[in-house]
Amino acid sequence: MKNNTCFHCGDDCGNHTITFQEKSFCCNGCKTVFEIFNENDLTCYYDLENSPGAIPKEIEGKYEFLSQENIIEKLTEFRSDTIEITTLYIPHIHCSSCIWILENLNKLNQNISDSQVNFGKKTVRVTYNSEKTDLKSVVLLLSSIGYEPYISLDDFKSGKKHINRTLIYKLGVAGFAFGNIMFLSFPEYFEINEYWLEQYKHMFRWLMFALSVPVVFYSAQDYFISAFKGLKAKLLNIDVPIALGITVLFLRSTIEIALDIGSGFFDSLAGLVFFLLVGKFFQQKTYDFLSFERDYKSYFPIAITKINKKGYEETIQVYDIEKGNRLLIRNEELIPVDGILINGKAKIDYSFVTGESQTVSKKSGDKLFAGGKQTSGVIELEALKSVEQSYLTQLWSNDVFSKNKEDAFTNITNTISKHFTIAILTIAFIATAFWLFTDASKAMNVFTAVLIIACPCAIALSAPFTFGNLLRIFGKLKFYIKNASVIEQLAQINTVIFDKTGTITSNKSSNAEYDGEQLNASENLVLTNSLRGSNHPLSRTLYSILDEHNIITLDNFEEHIGKGIEAKHGDVNLKIGSASFVGNTADTQILNTTVHVSNNDIYKGKFTFYNSYRKGVSKLFNTLKKQFDLVILSGDNEGERENLKKLLPTKTKLIFNQKPEDKLDYIKFHQSEGAKILMVGDGLNDAGALAQSNVGIAISEDVNVFSPACDAILDASKFRELHNYIMASKTAIKIIKWSFVLSFFYNVIGLYFAVTGQLAPVVAAILMPLSSISIVVFTTICTNVLGKKLK
Repeated sequence: MKNNTCFHCGDDCGNHTITFQEKSFCCNGCKTVFEIFNENDLTCYYDLENSPGAIPKEIEGKYEFLSQENIIEKLTEFRSDTIEITTLYIPHIHCSSCIWILENLNKLNQNISDSQVNFGKKTVRVTYNSEKTDLKSVVLLLSSIGYEPYISLDDFKSGKKHINRTLIYKLGVAGFAFGNIMFLSFPEYFEINEYWLEQYKHMFRWLMFALSVPVVFYSAQDYFISAFKGLKAKLLNIDVPIALGITVLFLRSTIEIALDIGSGFFDSLAGLVFFLLVGKFFQQKTYDFLSFERDYKSYFPIAITKINKKGYEETIQVYDIEKGNRLLIRNEELIPVDGILINGKAKIDYSFVTGESQTVSKKSGDKLFAGGKQTSGVIELEALKSVEQSYLTQLWSNDVFSKNKEDAFTNITNTISKHFTIAILTIAFIATAFWLFTDASKAMNVFTAVLIIACPCAIALSAPFTFGNLLRIFGKLKFYIKNASVIEQLAQINTVIFDKTGTITSNKSSNAEYDGEQLNASENLVLTNSLRGSNHPLSRTLYSILDEHNIITLDNFEEHIGKGIEAKHGDVNLKIGSASFVGNTADTQILNTTVHVSNNDIYKGKFTFYNSYRKGVSKLFNTLKKQFDLVILSGDNEGERENLKKLLPTKTKLIFNQKPEDKLDYIKFHQSEGAKILMVGDGLNDAGALAQSNVGIAISEDVNVFSPACDAILDASKFRELHNYIMASKTAIKIIKWSFVLSFFYNVIGLYFAVTGQLAPVVAAILMPLSSISIVVFTTICTNVLGKKLK
């Protein structure tokens, strides 16, 4: 029987071909996977990539250990009564069809609600209904379709850290081969006509060939794989000219020694791959350093309230949380660590983690997971472990609830690289054709040198290294940005909108006066505990002003965003908030910001706030007005209009009495008119406006303002530096553009020498990674200088 390749995995079927629906399969496993896809209408999996699947291994009885509760606990990152989430490492992920099928697992098992692939890390994050399926079933499903996970409990104990030394091994092989080939090439370089050298010349050449084989087929394989995948997807990526240059050098050198017409260019070939890998190693180490600094500690200024051993409340940073700490979580605050509920009624919204907004009730003694948001008053918990910043980072970047704001600049970089590659290939072929007619001996050298020297790697590197280093610098200066694309968006804004309360006003230095019927002891107790559970800036200010009272657990607590709080304990049923919310229709005067109080629908009185504006507000606005349209968009009344007119520039728009949805609509309308809007708010009432704006910045003072709606978090002490951060983002774009100019300068000079036949491939191989390294050094130095100016 004629040999066929398997339709599923691409292996040779040999003499035992299994035919099904006119398709050939190498084994029943591959045939079964095809039947599964066929039955679930998923056969377009094969349209994305020819023969993408792996041969399913024998899995019967292999995963029985996944039924043990203690092992499931270690392998899952989140567990509730109905939802479990696990991240599995799948080595076989290698193409677009792998991503497609793994992100459509819900079609194979309807109890799987979501699956997200991280192609770079070769992982899939699976969310499933734990009442109807389990981790073992998920793993068995993945294994049955040829994507068997690699599970090692040792990895999970050590924090799932996989150290990939592949690049080091490839660099070592290329370096060893390069050194030995250069040694064997010395007689050829100096044209020594010594008897014994002439006698063994052919053996030396074949030794050079042997040494170059692992260089081409092992050390350089990533370039070939990348180029092949790009061409298969009809894309010309930056690895195409490199792969073509390596191929030409290897084939030409092999032909020369086989026909005994020369010694070939094995030294140039090994040198090319070695220096390319040196450049890649340098880039990887530099970027790993930047990413580490950006991912650890410097990402979040989020503070959390800790209850110390004496019972007093104090504010600490989340990364200072230790196992055993007692934490206070207010209404709408995010739980930063896994913990045990001690006091209070917990109604947890895990939508940050699962994407589903249904709240889960928990009682004292229950375990609470990081990422849940308390939605019903204040609770106390005991931390089970210290905070994992990488997990919070993952939450902040989760596509389930984050708005997709296009990274246009990266797209421009990719477009430049694409056109650059086409141009270089064209120049290479034209120059080679010219030299074939002029001096054929130089043609291959010219072709190879052009492909190598003009690689657009430097262009591709400038943006990530500039943005990466600036993210690190901003983090040290207490300006915490979500990702690199936010910097590019920040550089394009032309309108800045500010909330008032808690944003340009300081909660710590404000004061309030009470006017009305004196509250009795029970009412005061409920009032204080209601304010204690709220995250609104006015609540936090008033709570800090009032005298200390006993801590109680409220019977009921509900916070109406933009309106007020409703709380009940015993016979006391308080409403605290705006005049209309508590039912005081008589208060029509436009005065300072006020918080009204009623008990059992009987109006009691009001607290009048005298705002204290942040230091440097006037100077900041006067600086910003030179380049941006400025707006104050406040939910408060107009009592502060006259003060703000004196404090702020004359052209600042002052708009009051805005509900959260009004703010969002205002931003949306002006965006439709062409405005690029930066919204600066407190992170709670302004969540919709922050999400709608081109860039949303939440101000952090002493509470947990973590919100996926915002793109950046600014420490309140650095509020006056906002203009400097915006200008630094604009400067970062200039640095990238100068990097492009520098790269273009390199390429023009290099191409001149390459096209005119004055550049040997090995010299081009040295210069190419040096140009990339110089771009990295240039962008790093420029951003560091920028950082020093900011400090």
